[in-house]
Amino acid sequence: MTKNNANVVVGLDIGTTKIVALIAEINGDDPAIVLGTGVYPSNGLKRGVVVNIEATVHSIRRAIEEACLMAGVRVTEVVAGISGSHIRSLNSHGIVAIKDQEVTQEDLMAVVDAAKAVAIPSDQDILHVLPQAYRIDEQEGIREPLGMSGARLETQVHIVTGSVCAAQNIIKSIERCDLKVGDIVLEQLASSCVLKPDEKELGACVIDIGGGTTDIAIFSEGAVKHTAVIPIAGSQVTNDIAVAMRIPYRFAEQVKIQHACLVREDVEEEDQVSFDDADNQERVLSKSMLVDVVHARYEELFSLIKSSLQRSGFSHFMVSGVVLTGGGAKIKGVCELAESIFQVPVRVGHPAGIEGNDKIIANPIYATGVGLVLHAKENKQRKNQETLFKGAKGVMKRMARWFETNF
Repeated sequence: MTKNNANVVVGLDIGTTKIVALIAEINGDDPAIVLGTGVYPSNGLKRGVVVNIEATVHSIRRAIEEACLMAGVRVTEVVAGISGSHIRSLNSHGIVAIKDQEVTQEDLMAVVDAAKAVAIPSDQDILHVLPQAYRIDEQEGIREPLGMSGARLETQVHIVTGSVCAAQNIIKSIERCDLKVGDIVLEQLASSCVLKPDEKELGACVIDIGGGTTDIAIFSEGAVKHTAVIPIAGSQVTNDIAVAMRIPYRFAEQVKIQHACLVREDVEEEDQVSFDDADNQERVLSKSMLVDVVHARYEELFSLIKSSLQRSGFSHFMVSGVVLTGGGAKIKGVCELAESIFQVPVRVGHPAGIEGNDKIIANPIYATGVGLVLHAKENKQRKNQETLFKGAKGVMKRMARWFETNF
């Protein structure tokens, strides 16, 4: 396959436990094709926030180099994800008069500007302004108002804000790797690539259980209704195992990945798990104790999420249920436990809209990275369309001048 760098996009998932770089080739409306992947341990972040720039730069550079080597291309720009407990969100409303009785692109920009004219703390900046629906005069539920007639245009938007310093540190870390930042995307928006179209339409909640944070987003009628971040995730589970079983953190992570589950009925009291410690000596642990420790933390996590959704007032939108993704969704029995707490259908979601690597498509760990690639694809296509529109507009102006001169 010929690789055209002009059609190459990069998604960079900067997580608490790992950095994932995905390089993909795009071609029109066809699914993106994975060219290369790079995964490297993340040593410079804590709960989604950069705490050591040097370590973060090193991890990003290694992940990008690995992906570029596999893809056989050089990249200069990435779309990066952002998360952390500093993320805030709110819904807002805007209203403007429609010029010339027909909705134009300028009217859409004006009503969104009106909606985002809300007070936010000085240390926060707007990351996303996501229109949910439009209203023209008395007609509600409009999704594409461009070209429609009316006198008054209204919109309801979901606004996501984040710490200025947190975003700047991510940008700085990427730029020190000689890369440009094409965009920064809220990670749960990227992870929503695991949702099916009818789930987004009817209403569903995507829960991305990462290493340092658990990211939540509720969709309904094709739009984002609510987002939130819970500062409990996979690293806390690993820490619980390390403390309860008195083993080093790195071995606790190994035990969690290989042996942890949430189904008590599958474990007998005498069942054991074993691993080799730093001295290559076999260590034996109680599997029932392991299940109890992990079950308690997941039960707490899902209970916190349920309380957060109930307080938000958007839990009734989860008509299609809950979709779990991220590394924390791979544990056995997670859907059964989640269903018992949320009282709605629960499934594990896998990335969609991409081809070329079955391991990525089948692994929820890569959901955010795939979503960032798809966002980069949309950005590139939009820029190409704008360039074509400007070019066509320029040709029309030149033709008009030519007619004026010669006729």
